[in-house]
Amino acid sequence: MRLPDMLKAKARDYLRGLIVAVVAGVFLAVSGAFGSGDTPLTQRLAYWISMLVVGGIWGHVCGAIVTRFIDQDARPWAVTAALTALITGPLTLGVWAATGLFFSGRLFPLAVLIDFLPPVALITAAVSAINVFLGRERPVETHAAAPGAAPARFLDRLPPKLRGARLIAVQAEDHYLRLHTDRGSDLILMRLSDALTELEGLEGAQTHRSWWVAKGAVAAVARGDGRAALTLHGDLTAPVSRRYAKALREAGWW
Repeated sequence: MRLPDMLKAKARDYLRGLIVAVVAGVFLAVSGAFGSGDTPLTQRLAYWISMLVVGGIWGHVCGAIVTRFIDQDARPWAVTAALTALITGPLTLGVWAATGLFFSGRLFPLAVLIDFLPPVALITAAVSAINVFLGRERPVETHAAAPGAAPARFLDRLPPKLRGARLIAVQAEDHYLRLHTDRGSDLILMRLSDALTELEGLEGAQTHRSWWVAKGAVAAVARGDGRAALTLHGDLTAPVSRRYAKALREAGWW
């Protein structure tokens, strides 16, 4: 059974972050970065890779927080700066402790803690930037149900007054979703990330971090200033984020 596109996208996120961490760890170990060149290569590899992987896991946690408040599509450098600020403090403390125990078998004096801040911040900024800009990936797409297959589960969530209506788009508004149909709109309490899984069975795609659009509902496309917007049936306009525009164009949306 095929995994939903949303789960595939999340798996790619984690795998990409892990690969970036391991590659960066190998590079720092081989280059003997920040004075570590006097130790054996195997010890440097173990140290740097483990530090970068732990930092990557903490970075994923911070990324989930930061992207709730800052639009990664519109402000990638702001996301990079926020991630660097949020990750660096706790990670510096962890690196200070791990470095002392790893190389000398005891904790370094607290007085040298500040010395770890610049290199940790520099590495964090570089890795965060790589992950943010590599994260501009394909949108989550949903597919029409096969003949005889059950309809999309999401249709069961339509409020009674909209039952049987044609779903045009789903728009995230805080913790709610606004369901746009050919019979009007209404709100339900749900996250878009959860809705995307249940929308499988309807042909459409996530066009923006807060929008899913049914492909058959697109009436026209407006483009300008490097951006695109979809005009939907019912005079509704849905934005297209820059990181999804190329993939949607290649998929034949316009």
